[in-house]
Formats: sequence, structure tokens, C-alpha cells
Amino acid sequence: MSPRRAGTVALAAAAIVLLALTLRIAVASLSPLLIVIERDFPLPAAIVGLIGMAPPVAFAISGFVTPAIERRVGLERLVLVAAVVAAVMLGMRALAVDAITLLAATAGIFAAVGVANVLLPAVVKKYFPARIGLMTTIYTTTMAVATFMPPLVAVPLAESVGWRGSFTLWAAVALAAVVPWVAMSLRARAARADVIEQPKTSVLSRVVRVPQTWALAATFAVNSSVAYGLFAWLPPLVMGVAGVDATEAGGLLALFSFMGLPVSLVVPLLVVRARTVAPFYVVAVVGGLAGVAGLLFAPAAATTLWVVLIGIPPLMFPMALVLFGLRTRSHDTAVALSGFVQSVGYGVAALMPLAIGVTHEVTGGWTAGLIVLGVVIACVIPAGIVVSRGETIEEAWERRHGTAW
Repeated sequence: MSPRRAGTVALAAAAIVLLALTLRIAVASLSPLLIVIERDFPLPAAIVGLIGMAPPVAFAISGFVTPAIERRVGLERLVLVAAVVAAVMLGMRALAVDAITLLAATAGIFAAVGVANVLLPAVVKKYFPARIGLMTTIYTTTMAVATFMPPLVAVPLAESVGWRGSFTLWAAVALAAVVPWVAMSLRARAARADVIEQPKTSVLSRVVRVPQTWALAATFAVNSSVAYGLFAWLPPLVMGVAGVDATEAGGLLALFSFMGLPVSLVVPLLVVRARTVAPFYVVAVVGGLAGVAGLLFAPAAATTLWVVLIGIPPLMFPMALVLFGLRTRSHDTAVALSGFVQSVGYGVAALMPLAIGVTHEVTGGWTAGLIVLGVVIACVIPAGIVVSRGETIEEAWERRHGTAW
């Protein structure tokens, strides 16, 4: 490897890791501070509810529009724009004066994060085509760490420097992530490597006509539904069915969040080496259904074990991110696939917290919500059968239509 190529690879690795850190810090750093913020201005329940729904909704919209923007702007430059917007909006969140300005800044953050979510798999495919599993492991592990780190330090930090100071610190981290992307954008522009020579407007129309695309969308939808449904409702759910107190319920939520770390460490590398992804689907479904069954029939017997088991289905998140690269030939197909799958997946996931909440409101208990969760987990089985075929999106298209991609 030439020194110039080695420098580009090192720069790309640093840029990916810093951006991954920013993406989850931006999402996880707000909710622990809502009680602290309310000391300065009121936060109506409706606004808090909108903030809770904002991530999956913003991610779904971003997944829909990002591929079209990327074709015009270029890969590196659009990631740079997303990184800058995230840093600026994090800074604006520190300046919020009421619930509306806090919501507006938060919506801007999630929109930027959604764009970056779509593009990161394509960046990995472009700069690390022979190391997709390794780089996906590195950045999803970074995201997992950044998911449970802010809740641990946000409140003590806010008590020390104020909630505005806490947000300012996270904004500084996001600003640091901008620097390598400036260099990446300049290098790509100089090499004319971040612009697709002929915008392939037909890519998305072909991607959506391949069954594997919809199977991956279902996979992502189930993963995200479990994650966002339990992020929203796990504490009151385990307090209701297992009789734990609020402190223990918070610890169980932290445990559920922590489950993203070990799967991020091992799943991407295993997916690259495995001949089929069927075993990952089996583990996700069996683990998830066992956790749901435990909470339904013996919630107090082994509550911690049930939470660990129900935290297994989110292994499909790093698996899907790896497959965006492995199941495509070019980065523009990877962007189209990633955008569509995440748009559909997060759009469906936005309904899960609502479904669990409505069933609890109607029935007064958690049984119906747990049954809904179990049904959703089981629904990924047909998707697993399709994805396990192992074809790239382009190969599936060519086989089905008899024409070259």
C-alpha cells in the first residue's frame, strides 16, 4: 500500500469512528436530562412524546431522501454536511429557551443523524471493500458504547456544569468529527471520486423490485421495533409484570442497551465469514421469543435473564449494516439499499412504542403489548429465509429479469 493510500485509509477510519461516536451521543444525551431541563422551563408531555418519536421518524424520512441527494452532492460531501448540521444543532440545543426550540434543535440533530446512518455503510464499502466486517464491527461497537455512555454521565455532568454545559460538551465532540470529513471531502473532490459520473436514477427502482431488499427491510423493521419499543416502555413494563422498583427497572434498561455492545463486537465479523446468515436469524428469533415468553409466564423468576434474551434480536442491526455492503456491488447500490431499508424499517419502528402504549392503555396490563412484540419478532422468519440465499441485489435482479444490472 502506498503512503498516500495508507493515509487515506487511516483518515477514513478516523472519520468513520468519530462520526459513529457523534451519531449515538446525539441520540442518547437528551432523555436523561429532561428532568433537569424542566427546572428552567416546562416540557409538556406532548413535546416529550414528540421528542421520543423523533428518532425513528427522522431516520425514516432521511432514508427516503438521502440517496437522491447523494447522487447530486457526492458521498463524502453529504456526510460532511450531515456532520456539520449535527454539530451545529447540538450547539443550538444547548441554547434552547423553551420546549419548542429544544424540539426544533433535536429534530435537526436527528435529521442529520439519519442521513449519516444511511451513508456510513456506503463509506465503509468504498474505502474498506476487503474489510467490511472489521470496519462495521469498529463503528457499530463505537455506536454501542456511545449509546449507554451518555446516560451514565449526563446527569452528574449536568449537575456539575449545568445541562447547557453538558450539551456543549457533546457538541464539541461532534465538532471534532467534522474535521476529518473536511479533509475527506477535499481529497474526494480533488480526485473527483465523490461524484457518480452518471446519476443512476434507475438504481432505486431496481432495488425495490428485488425480494431480498424487502426481506432486509423487514429485518431492519423488526430490529428497530424491538429496540425503540423497549427503550420507551421497558422500565414501566418490568415494574408492572415483575414488581421491580424504579432503580432496578432503570438498571434493566441499561442492561438492554448494553446488549448492543457484545453483538456489535462479534456479529459483523461472523457474518462476513459465515456461508449463510440463517443461524443469526435463528438466534435472534429464539432468544427474543424466549425473553417475551419469560416476561409473560414467569416474569419475576428470572427478570434479568428475560431482559438479556429480549436484547438478542437487535443483533440484526449490525448484521444488516454489514449486508448493505456485502450484498451490493457498487457504493451507489449500497446507498440506495441502505436508504430504502432504513426508511421502511424506522417508519415501522415508530409505530411500536405507540402500539405498546395503546394496548396498555386499553387493557390496563402488559400482556397484549408483549404478545404484539412476540408476533413482530416471529415475523422476521420469512425474511431470514430470503436473505439467507446469499445473492447480491444485482445478482437477484439479473436472475429474475434476465438482463444485466
